[in-house]
Amino acid sequence: MLERLKAILTARPDEAPTGLRSRLHRAAAALLAEAAIMDGRIDGEERRVIAASLARRFDLSQGDAEALLDRAAAQAADQVELYGMARQLKDGLDQEGRIALIEDLWEVVYADGKLHDHEASLMRRVAGLLYVSDRDSGSARKRVLSRLGLED
Repeated sequence: MLERLKAILTARPDEAPTGLRSRLHRAAAALLAEAAIMDGRIDGEERRVIAASLARRFDLSQGDAEALLDRAAAQAADQVELYGMARQLKDGLDQEGRIALIEDLWEVVYADGKLHDHEASLMRRVAGLLYVSDRDSGSARKRVLSRLGLED
């Protein structure tokens, strides 16, 4: 039994049992939606970035990614508890996966071309909750800025 629990907790998302994968997908979608809504609303570009991120990271169809985002966006307004989502992701993703998620979050917050104070605060909190160092988060941020052609 302990071996099975260990396998579940250390599995990569694509190797995890279906129920765990589903929870990871929902937690990631909720966190990405939360990042998008920090500046007041989820705009079209943020929706596009989130859906593409979910489809790419979790090997989902575009339709499944958009449906997942719709559910997460509906819940984002009511849910302000980051710890539970972050804990699921911290436990379910390896270090590389957590850094990739931070990079996706940076892409969402920069989708409108600027970083708002609330978004910056969220990124610091989430990086800490996911056990992603400031250095790794900063490197992910710089990769996103470079990819989007934005100034630091």
